[in-house]
Amino acid sequence: MSEIGDALARELGRDRVTDDAASLAAHRTDYWILAHLRARQGCLAGGPACVVTPRSTAEVATAVRLAARHGVAVVPYGAGSGVVGGATPPAGSLVVDLTAMSRLLELNERSLYARAEAGMLGGAYEAALGARGYTTGNYPQSIDRSTVGGWVATRAAGQFSTRYGNIEDLCLGLEAVLPSGAVVRLEPVVPRASVGPNLRELFLGSEGALGVITEVTLRVHPLPEERALLSFAFPSMAAALDTVRRVLRVGWRPAVLRAYDRVETARQFSAWAPADACLLLVVCEGPGALVQAESAACAREAATGSGTAVGTEPVAHWLEARNKVPSWDFFLDREMLADTIEVAATWDRIDRLYETVVAALAGAPSVVVASGHSSHGYPQGTNI
Repeated sequence: MSEIGDALARELGRDRVTDDAASLAAHRTDYWILAHLRARQGCLAGGPACVVTPRSTAEVATAVRLAARHGVAVVPYGAGSGVVGGATPPAGSLVVDLTAMSRLLELNERSLYARAEAGMLGGAYEAALGARGYTTGNYPQSIDRSTVGGWVATRAAGQFSTRYGNIEDLCLGLEAVLPSGAVVRLEPVVPRASVGPNLRELFLGSEGALGVITEVTLRVHPLPEERALLSFAFPSMAAALDTVRRVLRVGWRPAVLRAYDRVETARQFSAWAPADACLLLVVCEGPGALVQAESAACAREAATGSGTAVGTEPVAHWLEARNKVPSWDFFLDREMLADTIEVAATWDRIDRLYETVVAALAGAPSVVVASGHSSHGYPQGTNI
């Protein structure tokens, strides 16, 4: 075992530290497709010296202090669902695997927040809340293979973010171990403070560079009373996006507003959508009166934008299949690469951005298909 591994075993116990080939291989990269390709080619560089699996914040702090003392880089690791290589450990580093810290610590039903250890998987967290009548409203596609601490560290956005907000809107507090081994708690003592800066922002999206997040406090919401599903076909992506803009502009906040271009509509919704159409999926949920008014408003705006109603079936299909995606092996076995690039732009620039990027990608050598969809909308703009 490495020097850092021996030191950790002495301090935390041999059961907390692993350096066998299987453990090291499992933590050698996240879900970045280029790392998986390089691993197949036998040219994936780096790799940790060992993996430590702490069971408390105190044990994380001990591991970080020991790593600092031995001059070893630390890589926090949740469920490994990141797709940009952020959790790829350099050679000789220490991976801190947080998945053993997976408890729901508190659900405050009166003040509507919950505390959980950072290694709790998103699906398990949501199931625990749902059993008591609540939801966070944060549903990333990776919900069953990502952790709540990872959501904060990567500044994640969920599929229902238009109603419930992104993780920066949902995160009320956190606990983290700093590179020195000191522990900092940023707690939601009050719903708002008039002083700043807000130190939570240092850790939101920090990707583990500023510390190891060990606990998070997130807003929760009562499970919705009602839900309405709608979908509309449009003659162009611009028309679908403009309907999203007009819905959000006046203050409506459907949980889901997803606009798919012709390529993605044909690939995923050909059983329901007309040929050459762009499809807009809408989910409204909440109190019954709000759902009724909001869904009617969305239908009016869609009609104004030349949209025609398609029905509930495409949305029901998406809700059922939204997290089922082929593994990278599916593509690599066929000598293909697939990737998603997500950006955001203001409404006055989104149409040109979409058209220019799709055209450039489609014209690149060896590109089989290039397409786009929008899934997170705001009054000022949207993602693509």
